[in-house]
Amino acid sequence: MGKNKLKKFADMATFRCALQYPREVLLSEGFPYQGRWNGDFFGKEGPITLELGCGKGEYTVALAQANPSRNYVGVDIKGARMWSGAKEVEELGIGNAAFLRTEIENIDKFFGEGEVDEIWITFPDPQMQKTRKRLTSTRFLEMYGKFLKPGGVVNLKTDSPFLFEYTKRVAELNGFEIVAITDDLYGSGMADPVSSIKTYYESQWLSRGKKIKLISMRPCGFGSLREPISDDIEKDDYRAYPRHTPVNA
Repeated sequence: MGKNKLKKFADMATFRCALQYPREVLLSEGFPYQGRWNGDFFGKEGPITLELGCGKGEYTVALAQANPSRNYVGVDIKGARMWSGAKEVEELGIGNAAFLRTEIENIDKFFGEGEVDEIWITFPDPQMQKTRKRLTSTRFLEMYGKFLKPGGVVNLKTDSPFLFEYTKRVAELNGFEIVAITDDLYGSGMADPVSSIKTYYESQWLSRGKKIKLISMRPCGFGSLREPISDDIEKDDYRAYPRHTPVNA
């Protein structure tokens, strides 16, 4: 492990905004803020928004700065990657943003019933071969339903035609309300100050001519969701562009 990565891990351990709970820590210690994020962590009431797979945390930081009356939590397992956003929050004294380092498979152990108002899923791996690992699969949506408020919104922002089509089928099959949908966010004129926030990875995809897709939906009927057939969805070239490739490559 490089010295730079070791330093980032050391920094993360000192950041108040960074909560590190890998599975083994969660199982041994539990999570003290479940159901009490606003009162015990943020120290103020406000709607809570999660960013799942937050990467470097650009979305979480930008949203928190633009909306001080709301509280934001970025979630990822990559601590060295998340360090960028956490460091900015610490240095700027942003009090309504936090970062949670953990596996998303355990996300329902960190939030209480009805505690979260909105979820953003920004450029996740589309998991074209593994339905259960897709962050918009019925497995994960039922998990989100344990803590999402009634009427809460799940937003997916992706460059993957496969994941976009799959998520649309999930929404349609289960009768979700589709709040917004486009397969070309910037070409459609639908981009607003929130959806147009660009992450590091989004900049990569845009530099290669990828169209950015957005679907915002209000799930319902948690616990009885039906999984759509997805074998006939054309696979895209996601793996042709590794995430570590420089933007101008």
